[in-house]
Amino acid sequence: MRWRDGRRSSNVEDRRSVRLSGKMKGGGIGIVILALIGMYFGIDPRIILEQGAQFSGGPTVEQADYTPTAAENELADFVSVVLADTEDTWTQIFTAGGQSYEKPTLVLFSGAVQSACGFAQAATGPFYCPADRKVYIDLSFYRDLRTKLGAPGDFAQAYVIAHEVGHHVQNLLGISGKLQQMQGRVNQVEYNRLLVRLELQADCFAGLWANHADRTRQILEAGDIDEAINAAGMIGDDRLQQQSQGYIRPDSFTHGSSAQRVRWFRQGYQAGRVDRCDTFGADDL
Repeated sequence: MRWRDGRRSSNVEDRRSVRLSGKMKGGGIGIVILALIGMYFGIDPRIILEQGAQFSGGPTVEQADYTPTAAENELADFVSVVLADTEDTWTQIFTAGGQSYEKPTLVLFSGAVQSACGFAQAATGPFYCPADRKVYIDLSFYRDLRTKLGAPGDFAQAYVIAHEVGHHVQNLLGISGKLQQMQGRVNQVEYNRLLVRLELQADCFAGLWANHADRTRQILEAGDIDEAINAAGMIGDDRLQQQSQGYIRPDSFTHGSSAQRVRWFRQGYQAGRVDRCDTFGADDL
C-alpha cells in the first residue's frame, strides 16, 4: 500500500500512556465473550455490556511513562494515514449525496481503555463505539492479526480500520441505531442474523473505501486486495468457531462466514457504490 506520502489525520487521540485496570464481575464467561468477540473485529461493545459483562468498582486510572518503539510509531503513523484516507473518501461520498460527513476520532490505547460504551481490554480487539463516535485500537492487535490469525500485510491492517469506520458510517446513516432497537424485540437467533448483515455491510464499506481511494489517490500495490481478502476470510465465524471449539454453529454467527465476508468486501471493492452494499435487502448473503 502506498501510504507514506498520504495526509495524516488530526483526529487521532493517543491514550497509550494511560494505564487502566479493573476486574470483571459475573464470572469468567464475561472475559471469554470479550475475547471471542474481539477476534471477530469490532462488534458494538454495548452489546457485550448488555449481556452481563460489567466491571466492579470501575477501572483504576494511572499515568505511566510510555516510550513507543520505532515500530509502534510507524504503526501509529500508518493508521493516521488510513484514517485520513477514509475521511477523504467518505466526505466525497456524503457530499455527493447532499450530506455532511462527521469524521470519527481514532483512539490509540495500550492494554485497556475507557470508552462511552464501557471499559474494554485489548482482548476485545479494535472496536467502534457509537456512543462517542470513536474507533479504538490497541496497536498490538496487528501482531495478533499477523501471527495468530494468519493475515499479514499493511493492507490487511488498513482493512481493519476501514471496517471500523464502516460502522461509523452505519451509525451516521441510522442503520446501527435501528438494529439496536430490535434487540429484545426478536429472539437471539434472529438478532444474530441482523448482526451478521451489519458486519457484512461494514466489510462492503471497507471494500468501497479501497475502490474510491485507489481511483482517486492510487494507493494500491500488487497483492493489496489479496491481503484484505485473506484477512476477511481468516475471521469468518465458521473458521473461528472451528478453531476455538471444534464445531460450527451457524445460528450463533454474528459476523458471517469466511465466504460471506470475502464476498461482501469484494462486492464493495468492485462496485464502489453505497447502494451495492445493501446487505439488509439482500436475499442471499
